[in-house]
Amino acid sequence: MSTIVSRLDITQIFCDVDDFCQQWENLWQQVPQLPSTTGERRSTSRMHLSEVITIVIAFHGSGYKTFKEFYTLHVLPSWHEAFPNLVSYTRFVELVPWCLMLLCCFLHTRRGEVTGISFIDSTPINVCHNCRAHSHKVFKGLVKWGKNSVGWHFGFKLHLIINDCGELLAFSLTPANVDDRKPVPDMTKDLIGKLFGDRGYISQKLFEELYERGLQLVTKSKKKMKNRLVKLIDKILLRKRAVIESVNDHLKNICQIEHSRHRSPFNFLVNLMAGLAAYTYLPKKPSIDIYPKDLPALPPAIF
Repeated sequence: MSTIVSRLDITQIFCDVDDFCQQWENLWQQVPQLPSTTGERRSTSRMHLSEVITIVIAFHGSGYKTFKEFYTLHVLPSWHEAFPNLVSYTRFVELVPWCLMLLCCFLHTRRGEVTGISFIDSTPINVCHNCRAHSHKVFKGLVKWGKNSVGWHFGFKLHLIINDCGELLAFSLTPANVDDRKPVPDMTKDLIGKLFGDRGYISQKLFEELYERGLQLVTKSKKKMKNRLVKLIDKILLRKRAVIESVNDHLKNICQIEHSRHRSPFNFLVNLMAGLAAYTYLPKKPSIDIYPKDLPALPPAIF
C-alpha cells in the first residue's frame, strides 16, 4: 500500500466533515419539511454520511487505483474500530451518490485565502479513450469533444484558480468544448489583486470587466500583438504560472480525479469533488515564494 495514506490526517478529515454535517443537519431541521404520506417508510443507513464522505476522500490519498480495492482490502479489514458500522462494498456504492450535495458544500469550506495573487488554468477530464467516444453512453449529452495543445480529447474541462500557496480558490466544470474565458467572470467574483493566465485568456472585454471589479488579468502576449509595458513582478509571476500545472498534475496522478471507469454521472461528480477535497488536505502543495530574501538592496516598490 502507498504511504500517501499516512500523509493524510484521516482523523482531521473526519472531524472537519462530521462538524460540517452536524451544522448542516441543525440548519436542515429548522426548514419546514413536507408532510409524510400515510404508510410512507423512510429507511436510513447505519452509516452516517460523514463517515461515507470521509472514506471517499481518504481513497484519493490512498494510492490505490480502484475504490473497490481500497474498500475491500484496506477499509473493511483495518478500519472497523474507527467505523464500527461499516457496510458491504455493494451497499457502500449505493450510499455514495447521497453524499454529493454535502460533499460539494463541504468543499467550498476548504477554499484557500485570497492573497491578491491568483493563477488560472484548465485541464481536460477524459471520460473514455478517444477511440471509444462514439459508443460512450454514460455521459451522453453531457460531454463534448475538445482540443488543446496536446490534441483532441472527449469529456469535460476542469477550470481551476489557485493562490500563490497552491490552495484552491475556485473551480468550475464544463464540457470540453467550452472556451476557457467563459466561466472566468463567475469564478472570480470574490477575488481581488492580479490573476495570471496563459494566452487562452486574452480578451479585452474580459480584462475590462475584471478590472472594474478590482482584479487585473495578466497574460502573455501573442506574437502578432503590439509590445506593451509590463511590470517586472508581473513578468516574474507569469514565469511562475507553471505552478498551477503542477496542481493539475497532483490532482490527476495523486488524487486520481480522472479515470474511465465511471458508471453514472453522480459517481463521477463524487469522485471529482472528493479528489479536490483530498488535495486540500495534502501537507505539501505546489507553491511559489516570490518575496526576496537576503536582498536588502532590491527595491520593494516592484512588489
